[in-house]
Amino acid sequence: MQKRIGIIGIIIKDRNMAAAKVNAILSDHGEMIVGRMGLPFRDRGINIIDLIIEATTDEVGALTGKLGMLDGVQVKSLLV
Repeated sequence: MQKRIGIIGIIIKDRNMAAAKVNAILSDHGEMIVGRMGLPFRDRGINIIDLIIEATTDEVGALTGKLGMLDGVQVKSLLV
């Protein structure tokens, strides 16, 4: 399969509960991550992580699937 460029947006609603798990999953899939930016959105009580990735659709599905199963975590992806 051909690798594609994409963006993954992650919103974490409970940082104390989910951040360590999110970071462990991202570390396991680190070879596909080209860039990462994290923003605390304190007035809304959420944290946002944006990823720039280069990966196959299967790799993206594996990563987003694991993240999406975590309580308090929402994930969206866009591939071009």
